[in-house]
Amino acid sequence: MTAGYDVAVVGAGIVGLAHALAARRRGKSVIVLERDAQPLGASIRNFGFVTVSGQQAGACWHHARRARDIWAEVAEAAGIEVLQRGLVVAARRPEAEAVVDAFLATDMGTECRRLTRAEALEMNPALTPSGVTAALYSPHELRVESRTALPALIAWLRDGLGVDFRFGCAVSRVAAPEVETSLGVIHAETVIVCPGDDGTTLFADRIAAREVSRCKLHMLRLRPGASLPLTTPVMSDLGLARYHGYADLPEAAALKARLDREQPAQRANGVHLICVQSADGSLVVGDSHHYGDEVTPFQPAHVDRLILDEFDAVLACRDYRIEERWLGTYAVSPQGWTFTDAPDDATRIVMVTAGCGASTAFSIGEQTLAELYGTKAA
Repeated sequence: MTAGYDVAVVGAGIVGLAHALAARRRGKSVIVLERDAQPLGASIRNFGFVTVSGQQAGACWHHARRARDIWAEVAEAAGIEVLQRGLVVAARRPEAEAVVDAFLATDMGTECRRLTRAEALEMNPALTPSGVTAALYSPHELRVESRTALPALIAWLRDGLGVDFRFGCAVSRVAAPEVETSLGVIHAETVIVCPGDDGTTLFADRIAAREVSRCKLHMLRLRPGASLPLTTPVMSDLGLARYHGYADLPEAAALKARLDREQPAQRANGVHLICVQSADGSLVVGDSHHYGDEVTPFQPAHVDRLILDEFDAVLACRDYRIEERWLGTYAVSPQGWTFTDAPDDATRIVMVTAGCGASTAFSIGEQTLAELYGTKAA
């Protein structure tokens, strides 16, 4: 297979698809090369929760705001249902309320507001009264179903925008303008490698220099025994102590100290609560965080129990069964939440090294293409 394109994107996760979209919006011919028969990584294993509030202050937060706007455009064009909008973060302790107040005083708190317990319960009746003393409401978020949104996005890019795709196509070497694959050689003016959490197949030395490893997380799908309308995604105190936009505030120190005393097992396993609802009424609930170079396939039951303990404390849902369990993975680095590397003028490596790929990728794709082809889009 020998073909010529303006841009070849390696990887069909959300970061790769975001770069394909940005390139097509500039009028570039694009091919996406994916080694699996369909995307199987972090992009379909997550909550589908495009999160703005709580992202790290600065570039991450700004990318999330822009990416959320692009998600809204793309979802409408590609026929992807936006299942939920907004976010309620239920505060359970005075120290958590202090973090909410501090966040609202920052620029990132724009358009967000504090809710009383009564207001939180009115907005989201799925909350349990004992699980909320006050709450943060953010209007910025949107939520899609990852496992169906990614295939719909791919179909729209292919059929609507003319992006070529080759699935089951492993890339063994990139030396622009040549890309050597299991299906033959592709020629492309520019190559953008979006490897997800794979740090060994392509440019292993350059990725290793960024100290990239992996994070493993637990996810569950619950089936409530009775109807439980979840009007917004829900988070809680544990999230206020983990998400950088909250946790980096000075006021978060007291909350972290109290959580370390009262919920040491959750803290040791990186547990915090995110709960979102699917169109069929089921709930996607997570998650935990365990770090290392190797991600084992095993899912200890006690970690799931730690997640469900927080769910039980915050949501008014006592009768449910677990329908699915799965593991997610994503790349992490102590050097920052994302990086773009340039092995040469025609090649870029783009990785999101934190759990915010779905929330930032569309904006990062625009930035990469602007750096390659200039700030003015076609």
